[in-house]
Amino acid sequence: MKRFLDLADFERDQVLSLLELARRLEKQPEPRALAGRILGLLFFNPSLRTLASFQAAMARLGGNSFVITAGQGSWQLETRPGVVMDGAAAEHVREGIPALGAYCDALGIRAFAAGRDLASDLADTTFNAMASLTDKPLINLESAVNHPCQALADWKTLDDLAVPRAGRFVLPLAVPAAALHMAALRGMEVIVLRPEGFALPGAIMERARRAAAASGGSVRETAEREDALAGAEVLYVKEWGATACYGDSEADARLRSTLTGWCVRNDWFGITARQCRVMHCLPVRRNTAIADEVLDSARSVVQREAYNRLPVQMAVLHQMLKP
Repeated sequence: MKRFLDLADFERDQVLSLLELARRLEKQPEPRALAGRILGLLFFNPSLRTLASFQAAMARLGGNSFVITAGQGSWQLETRPGVVMDGAAAEHVREGIPALGAYCDALGIRAFAAGRDLASDLADTTFNAMASLTDKPLINLESAVNHPCQALADWKTLDDLAVPRAGRFVLPLAVPAAALHMAALRGMEVIVLRPEGFALPGAIMERARRAAAASGGSVRETAEREDALAGAEVLYVKEWGATACYGDSEADARLRSTLTGWCVRNDWFGITARQCRVMHCLPVRRNTAIADEVLDSARSVVQREAYNRLPVQMAVLHQMLKP
């Protein structure tokens, strides 16, 4: 495996094989598997779980890692093509990424959406431009519209909890494209529950529908809470920018200010399955996205998701770098 950029790049059987490897490494570690191997981690945006879990994964497999946080202890890096560099950035990624690639056996990059141009962000323009600058094995640590490592950990979490593969998976407000695609590829009945103005882009929905069709699942959207929640096995919470006014922060804030009732509270679970689980990739804004009463309840499996970042990333690294 040379690149782990998008779960959609893999057949379902390949994903299942990675999950089986993650379970094996979780129970039977291989502390010398990646001895002498080095992972480079380049962050343009903050991280807690992604940074710590990848470093821990390399260490548990006997490898090493280095971290570059652009502009903090390193030069600020410019990503825009053809720009006159007369501002704060002292180095361009066209020079920086090949240099980092020369020092490691695999490279991970995190670069979030700019939040100004929906078409550009949906195309992951900035991340893909950086990906083209190295021929080393490459890992997406989260880009504008993808987070395959989190999606893989979420899949393992659902398996760990024995959530039925045909179960109802509800996404209130909205969810990153990777989690939507993961649940569809797993074969679940996926319902994107969101307010008006927050519909997911058509390209993301269509890709998820294709994954669902191949795995026996289904995907649809609704703004009706009772329709979505009835019998739900999983409620996966994640805030999402208003696609109806993408790039307009003031309009987004005005629209969002009317939606305080979309904070997930205990009364959401009156018609779900009795053991309905609550998931969130973290970080989460307490009492904005989810109330304390839900996050601190037995329903919440957010820490299990966070833990599972370690074994699934060990599996990705093992597959990518083991001699």
